[in-house]
Amino acid sequence: MNKGKLNGSVDKEKKRVQGCSLGPVENLEAHVRPEWWRGIFNHLYLKTDGDVVGDALLTGRETDLFCRALGLKADDRVLDLCCGQGRHTLELARRGYRAEGLDRSHYLVQKARAASRQDGLNVRFREGDARKLPYRPDSFDVILLLGNSFGYFESGEDDRRVLEGVARVLTPGGRVLLDIADGGWLKENFQKRSWEWIDKKHFVCRERSLSSDGTRLISREVITRSDHGVIADQFYAERLYTRDEIVALLRAAGFSGVQVHGEIATESGRGQDLGMMERRIIVTAAIAKAWSPAAPGAKAGLKQVAVVFGDPRQRDEIKPDCVFDEDDFFTLNQLKAALGELKGYRFRFLDTHDTLPADLGKLRGSVDYVFNLCDEGYFNDPRMELHVPALLEMFGIPYTGAGPQCLAACYDKSLVRGAAREMRIPVPEAVFLRGGETICDLPFRLPAIVKPNAGDSSFGITERSVAWTVEDLSAAIAGFRDYYGFDRPVLIEEYLTGPDLSVGIVGNPPESYTVLPIIEEDYSALPAGLPRICGYEAKWLPESPYWKITSVKADLPEETEKAIVEWSTRLAVRLGCKDYCRFDWRLSAAGEPKLLEVNPNPGWCWDGHLAKMAGIAGISYPGMIGMILRAAERRILGEERTTGGGE
Repeated sequence: MNKGKLNGSVDKEKKRVQGCSLGPVENLEAHVRPEWWRGIFNHLYLKTDGDVVGDALLTGRETDLFCRALGLKADDRVLDLCCGQGRHTLELARRGYRAEGLDRSHYLVQKARAASRQDGLNVRFREGDARKLPYRPDSFDVILLLGNSFGYFESGEDDRRVLEGVARVLTPGGRVLLDIADGGWLKENFQKRSWEWIDKKHFVCRERSLSSDGTRLISREVITRSDHGVIADQFYAERLYTRDEIVALLRAAGFSGVQVHGEIATESGRGQDLGMMERRIIVTAAIAKAWSPAAPGAKAGLKQVAVVFGDPRQRDEIKPDCVFDEDDFFTLNQLKAALGELKGYRFRFLDTHDTLPADLGKLRGSVDYVFNLCDEGYFNDPRMELHVPALLEMFGIPYTGAGPQCLAACYDKSLVRGAAREMRIPVPEAVFLRGGETICDLPFRLPAIVKPNAGDSSFGITERSVAWTVEDLSAAIAGFRDYYGFDRPVLIEEYLTGPDLSVGIVGNPPESYTVLPIIEEDYSALPAGLPRICGYEAKWLPESPYWKITSVKADLPEETEKAIVEWSTRLAVRLGCKDYCRFDWRLSAAGEPKLLEVNPNPGWCWDGHLAKMAGIAGISYPGMIGMILRAAERRILGEERTTGGGE
């Protein structure tokens, strides 16, 4: 590392952090931001509160107490709400419980995920707002609100909304446990000022006061690093509930059987200021309700799933004759047969687009989710593929696969290239031409391939798309515009001559996902002189020599395969792909992989690329469909264990 650059960066950091304290403040409450909790839970929080939140022995003792208070059972599904860095979630997982966590802090959730991976626990952690729980009704048997994480919001109504959301996602008879400050005691006994060293370089000074209405404790922390000066001056506020008040709030949210289990005497590893954690109480309650109509446990355990397809009655310009033919209906029947092999489901099918909005609107409350297989697009228009998930979101119906934003972005190849380059993922050299634009010079050497900038199913890519000379290039552009329209944007891309590769992912990186074997297009049966591409002819024209192309397991150097998998998973996260996706790559003549396309909601047919990859991995077609459904359920329903058929 360059020492001069290092010293320069330290000097800049000193200038940034020194002198940032507000100095004496008369009214602490005036400096508390309405959503102070959005930015305060970071690496400094783990330092200032490390004597408690970093104490493994204390976490173990607390977990013992919580398990006893709840009578926790081995098969209970547990949500640790506002889980922070996941210390209790992970401790429960180590003990064999099915626990997962949700927290608003991106930093703490990433710490939790890293700790889970390090311990080999595979615990699910999500980011989210406690007021808008991203789970289906009746998803959990137990929900925990621990470590004084209840009462952050400016309005007491928001606290009630949290508890009402908890009641919604709990199963009938499910239990909630709150570990909160003893507000009645704290109002009379809080420390107005304190300071302490939290390690050899950092110390923190604290000020506290009651809010003007006496319902919240206002705190200020000034954190100083001995060699840099003040590095944070932050304010926060937490609502103080007396025992009677928290009991009344739980009852108002629909809970019964409320019990106060006594106090937790917290000990500091540094023997110093505990603040809101100094004296806490444990409260449990249960929710009495009926199963929700679309709940995972309702209807004799069968998941109710609606499957949406393209409309076979409508024109489809992608298909050679613009109509659904016998092969298409055979493909649909293969899919339905595969679904029939999956246990634990009841499927219904929707493919009439004239009435699709009304039909989807009627599904709300009667299905667990929609299996969105309408990759043709609304009214079989690929430009309107995003309309189906948009309708489902408007109706509040969960669905499989990518959302509207992801589908719109990935439909535009140039946008995907820009995202990849931003992430330092290699892409071929290319030029983007708007409708009507001409090209005078290429920034790379021929050969090149001319393709529509927006589209899928290799529409517009044929053997005439590859240009070896300037004359070929002009002819390819002119031919494309004559046939497909002068206004369609064109992408002129460096034509790569190495292996043509595809990798599929089922699941949702970075949490739970499976990478299927990378496949390579085998062009050995293709006559000499034809460009080695898997274009429109290979997918739609049986009489074409390109129909002879097959897919085989790719034989790649280990480093190349690792790079492709890593880049693909990162792109899946960046672009918002969900549940299943496919990435097309090609190697240069020198063996460098470059991204060609990202395919969210890729072809699901029995003989498609995804099914071929699954077959190489020993996964049947029904097994692959079951994997997609279970990936969606883990994301949508928050389930760790599902009832679908499998590999």
